Amino acid sequence: MRYELYYWPQIQGRGEFVRLALEEAAADYADVARSPGGEDKMLRLMQENGAKTPPFAPPFLRAGRLLIAQTANILLYLGERLALAPKSEAGRLWVHQLQLTIADLVVEVHDTHHPIASGLYYEDQKAEAARRAEDFRAQRAPKYFAYFERVLSSSGGPYLTGRRATYADLSLFQVVQGIGYAFPQLSKRLAKTHPNISRLHARVAERPRIAAYLNSERRIPFNQMGIFRAYDELDG
Repeated sequence: MRYELYYWPQIQGRGEFVRLALEEAAADYADVARSPGGEDKMLRLMQENGAKTPPFAPPFLRAGRLLIAQTANILLYLGERLALAPKSEAGRLWVHQLQLTIADLVVEVHDTHHPIASGLYYEDQKAEAARRAEDFRAQRAPKYFAYFERVLSSSGGPYLTGRRATYADLSLFQVVQGIGYAFPQLSKRLAKTHPNISRLHARVAERPRIAAYLNSERRIPFNQMGIFRAYDELDG
């Protein structure tokens, strides 16, 4: 199977969670919008009249005749096929549940710099962003990290579900990376109080295929257009 991933070519964004899974599995895939004419092709698929399963927004994945949208939905599909999810139905649903929780956290990170509207510039909502970021640093990020710390403590292994890595581990790694970029001071505090997450982050970074990907040109650098954005005044 050759997969086609459709996502904005300038940012990691939500597409990065899918890229990490594809890279870890050494899957044959094309990052379509990063090729000449690929972004236009992506937009045409989104606007196609009469499509049976039209995507609302990227990321979306073409797998044979299937066109699958929404990050967690794509990973639910890929997890079983790329050996990045448990074999049992209960296990797959548990990993999907973890991924959906990560998706909630990602939304909260995004809203620290765009709490009013995505269509407004950050400069148009700086006062609201400062209040939102303060709550994120003090309440929301510690609450999510405490949850994943407990999951790791009771998993029976170094990963969220035990001894084998799943796509949820890769996604949690990405969130830790992103918060390290956007909130370096907060990230240091969280690392000190959540050692299991810190160990997971280091372990995923050392996985051979992930390490190779992180050091390749395929990995788009963090920047001020993505989900994770670095504003010193929001780090507190």
